[in-house]
Amino acid sequence: MSSITDTLSNLLGQTAFLNLTWGNYLMILVAFVFLYLAIRHGFEPLLLVPIAFGMLLVNIYPDIMSQPYTDAAGIEHAGGLLHYFYLMDEWSILPSLIFMGVGAMTDFGPLIANPKSFLLGAAAQLGIYMAYFLAIFMGFNGKAAAAISIIGGADGPTSIFLAGKLGQTALMGPIAVAAYSYMSLVPIIQPPIMKLFTTEKERKIKMEQLRPVSKLEKILFPVIITVVVCLILPSTAPLIGMLMLGNLFRECGVVKQLTETASNALMYIVVILLGTSVGASTSAEAFLKLDTLKIVALGLVAFAVGTAGGVLLGKVMCKLTHGKINPLIGSAGVSAVPMAARVSQKVGAEADPTNFLLMHAMGPNVAGVIGTAVAAGTFMAIFGV
Repeated sequence: MSSITDTLSNLLGQTAFLNLTWGNYLMILVAFVFLYLAIRHGFEPLLLVPIAFGMLLVNIYPDIMSQPYTDAAGIEHAGGLLHYFYLMDEWSILPSLIFMGVGAMTDFGPLIANPKSFLLGAAAQLGIYMAYFLAIFMGFNGKAAAAISIIGGADGPTSIFLAGKLGQTALMGPIAVAAYSYMSLVPIIQPPIMKLFTTEKERKIKMEQLRPVSKLEKILFPVIITVVVCLILPSTAPLIGMLMLGNLFRECGVVKQLTETASNALMYIVVILLGTSVGASTSAEAFLKLDTLKIVALGLVAFAVGTAGGVLLGKVMCKLTHGKINPLIGSAGVSAVPMAARVSQKVGAEADPTNFLLMHAMGPNVAGVIGTAVAAGTFMAIFGV
């Protein structure tokens, strides 16, 4: 009888029920909310589903993120499964591969056809620099503030990349989750800001059709951007280089297999690995801290200011061009491709169902990807990384 009792006691002791804290239950609830938003409402499910499931796993079974160790008897024990996924985040492997996939999937033609889009992409980086100084004011050191501020670009891969390069791995989990959460919530966060800073008349502005872009221009663009940006900021090479390599695959027309792999199979494999590992960095012990709340708040402020910055410059350009530019496309200057461009299209269509802004918004959207990477490279140069 005692052996049966001992067996049942051991089995009970091995369950998660006795080991979970209130914080674990809270994070499990957050994971359920993320899953609901992704599945029921379709908020970027490719990002939120793996992130939410990683969050669920680590708060039920924390050892899934444990590091390798050697016990007292000298026996080596392997780390948890998602620990090895997470190492690829810290080593900047997965963020760089994500950029290659984005490049292979994205048409840079709208940016080439309308180079003024670079200005809108630059204006949308205003939130990054404002968040940097605000983070320092809130008590973060310079490197931590820089890593946090990149959330304002709504660019998860760049946020992870910069946090790793600046040695802020302790903050990488909250930074990555905040960045990817705001990327997923672009359709909720941006429209009120866009409507606040524009009039209905401005939202109804129809833009002229973009000029055709030749194949030669599309081939030369990624090569020239790589050379120029990487000569000025060599530390951006892993991100800018992979982004432009993916786009060169797409545009050169002679490596169809590489284009398909980079934009489909490889991209989705990387999203699974990165999403689950990012979610698994949110154990209650690591995530439920005051600094985490500060990071989430700073990220939201940065993202809101970045959106407003793009829209406000769009208004200025609208005035200067006598109404030829719809200010809504400025909101797409953040780095969430192509979600931000879709939101510009949606808000414009609400004002006038015949308005088509998507391709015009893709110019600032692509410029925002480049701009966020340049901002990250600037911070690395400042701190000598």
